[in-house]
Amino acid sequence: MNPDELVAIDVHTHAEISSNGHPSLPPALLEASAGYFKAHDHRQPTIAEMAAYYRERAMAAVVFTVDAEHATGHPPIANDEVAAACAEHADVLIPFASLDPWRGRAAARHVRRLVNEHGVRGFKFHPSLQGFSPNDRMAYPLYEAIEELGVPALFHTGQTGIGAGVPGGGGIRLGYSNPMLVDDVAVDFPELRIILAHPSFPWQDEALAVATHKPHVYIDLSGWSPKYFPPQLVRYANSLLKRKVLFGSDYPVITPDRWLADFEALDMKPEVRPLILKENAARLLGLAKD
Repeated sequence: MNPDELVAIDVHTHAEISSNGHPSLPPALLEASAGYFKAHDHRQPTIAEMAAYYRERAMAAVVFTVDAEHATGHPPIANDEVAAACAEHADVLIPFASLDPWRGRAAARHVRRLVNEHGVRGFKFHPSLQGFSPNDRMAYPLYEAIEELGVPALFHTGQTGIGAGVPGGGGIRLGYSNPMLVDDVAVDFPELRIILAHPSFPWQDEALAVATHKPHVYIDLSGWSPKYFPPQLVRYANSLLKRKVLFGSDYPVITPDRWLADFEALDMKPEVRPLILKENAARLLGLAKD
């Protein structure tokens, strides 16, 4: 992958279906998410189709699924499959993996295997969906391995469309996605590169505080159209956090086309735009030198 040939790097996209048609989440939760994003007509692209989509736009994309089998009872799309499919399209796709912290120390062994043998470049956590608090010590062997290997950990933060409108929210507890819980992780693993995913409603100020205070904590802007960004997020992205904010769409429920069109209308300094769209991510993912 040559970042000089890319116009943007999308750090937040989802593999929603496997090669044999297995969905990433139980159908009721996927339907709730589609309703939340008003994306009932969106289809679930294969990873190969995602590659073609991003290649056509001269963009790269980080691709992952979520392993939440303990909480949902639903087997995940295999990390090996995601990594192998991304390897076939390495000019535009970057594989992240997901491991359920409830798997214990066995999950930590998988971290090393996935990075060393399958070229995985980071790990996705969804605390609310996976049913764990980020600062729960059971997850610490996972973080230790990820920190040791020098790849990022991306944490969903804030409200989630998954389970929205389902009785009891489908059992999903929003409080697990408060970014202040990830602050503890940043303290206990000071060299771990952390991405706080999404504008963290209703904890936007907490996310900004963590990212300004901890040197290796970043924020991705996925899951929201930029026209709805809180003013303080735009202000910090334009100033104190200009080198720590990352473009992410949440594709396929939000397309990069829509996101970028709305970002164009946002009041951002011209020198900040390329940092957010590509340069910060290229540096964080090891595609470019610091």
